[in-house]
Amino acid sequence: MAFTRRNRFKDGFSNGPKRAILLALISLSAVFALTLILKQRIKLGSAPSSSSSSSSSYSPSSSSIKSGEDYIFLQLDPSFKPALPKQNDLSLSLEERNRLPPTNTHLFPSLAKDHIKIVLYVHNRPKYLDIVVKSLSKVHGISETLLIVSHDGYFREMDNIIRGIRFCQVKQIFAPYSPHLFPDSFPGVSPGDCRDKDNPIEEKCRGNADQYGNHRSPKIVSLKHHWWWMMNTVWDGLPETRNFNGHILFIEEDHFILPNAYRNLQLLVDLKPRKCPECYAANLAPSDVKSRGEGWESLIAEKMGNIGYTFNRTVWRKIHMKAKEFCNFDEYNWDITMWSTVYPSFGKPVYSLRGSRASAVHFGKCGLHQGQGAASACIDDGELKFAVEEADRVCNINADWSVHLFTKQSGYKAGFKGWGGWGDERDRQLCLSFAYIYHLHHSNQ
Repeated sequence: MAFTRRNRFKDGFSNGPKRAILLALISLSAVFALTLILKQRIKLGSAPSSSSSSSSSYSPSSSSIKSGEDYIFLQLDPSFKPALPKQNDLSLSLEERNRLPPTNTHLFPSLAKDHIKIVLYVHNRPKYLDIVVKSLSKVHGISETLLIVSHDGYFREMDNIIRGIRFCQVKQIFAPYSPHLFPDSFPGVSPGDCRDKDNPIEEKCRGNADQYGNHRSPKIVSLKHHWWWMMNTVWDGLPETRNFNGHILFIEEDHFILPNAYRNLQLLVDLKPRKCPECYAANLAPSDVKSRGEGWESLIAEKMGNIGYTFNRTVWRKIHMKAKEFCNFDEYNWDITMWSTVYPSFGKPVYSLRGSRASAVHFGKCGLHQGQGAASACIDDGELKFAVEEADRVCNINADWSVHLFTKQSGYKAGFKGWGGWGDERDRQLCLSFAYIYHLHHSNQ
C-alpha cells in the first residue's frame, strides 16, 4: 500500500530562501534541546532491571542515564541547591587523599572478573579494626578483589593499620565533611548552637530540636552522615566503583569475617536471581546479630540485615531515589532509618538471601562511636568469644538447597517514628547535598 505524504508547509515555503530559513531555525532548536538533555545526562555503570523501578519523592525533573542500550531516569529536584560547609585544611587534605589510586597494585595487578568489591567503614576503634583486618587476611579469595576503607574522621592509628595491609588492593577514603573534622564549626559544634534541651528563644541559640526536644549532637549525627556520604561516594563518585556493574559488600570495624565468607557470598550472588528473584541483597549473617544461623540444609531469605550486606547498583538506585525520606526521617541510625522508612517505601518486602550458617560475626562491646576518647576510652579485652570451626573455612552452601522464607520477623518496620537525634535542618540539608554532589555542579558556601 502506498501513502502520499502531504506537504506540511504552505506553498510559499516550498521553494526559495524562506523555506531554507525556516528549516535552519528548526535545526537550531533541535540542537539546542538536545544539548540541554545531554548536559543533564549522567553516566552510570549499569541500569536497573524492570523490577527495580520506583516512584520518586522528587519533583518531576529527571536526567537520562544510559548504560548499553538501556535508559533509566534519575529524578532530581530542580529547586534544591546543594550546600556544603566550608572546608578546613584537614578536610581539604583528606579529600585530596581520596583521589589517590589503590595501593598494592604491584602485588595484585588485576582484579578477578567476577569479583565482589568490599567496603569496610570505620571510626576510631583500632583494637577492633586490627581483629577485623586479620580476619580478612585469612578469607579465601580476598586477593582477587579491592578493599575500600571509609573513615569517619581521621585517626592516625586507624590509618596506619590500613596502610599495613598487604593481602589485596586497598583504597582509603575519608569523609571530608565528618563532624569529627570540624571542632568549632558545623557540622561539628558551632558557636551559638543549642545544646541538649535548650530553648532557642530563651538561650538565643541556633538549631532545630528533634521530636523529643533534644538538639543535635555532632558525635551522634556522624553515624548517619558517614554512611550516606560513603554510599553516594562509592556508587557514584569513585572512579574505581562508579562504573562497576557487580555487587559490593559492606562491613563494619566490628564484623569478624570468617574464611569462607567471600566464596559463600559469590555463590549467593550467583544463586540469587534463580533461587530468590524477589531478594534485593545477600547477607553474610542473620538479621539477628546474636544468631550464628540455623544450621539447616537450606538457604534463608529474610529481611536485610546490617552485618555483611551486599547489593548492586539496581538496589542502590532505588535507595538513592528515596534520599528525601532518608534525610528527613528523625532517626540518627542509618539502618533503623532504612528499615523504618526507606525499605517500606519500595512497596514490597525487602528480602536478602543468606546461608543457614553465618560467615560474619558481630563482636565486641563498644559502640561505633565509643572510640579512643581522651578522657575515657571504650576498651574490652579484644578477644573473640567464639571459635572458628572447620565448617567456617570452606564454602558451606549447596546450590541445590531450597529457600526457606521468613515472612514475619520482629524489629523496626514502617510506622516506627524514630529515636530522634536528627531534627536539625542543617543536618538534613547536608544529607540531601550528599545525594546530589556527584550529579550536579555545586559550590561550597
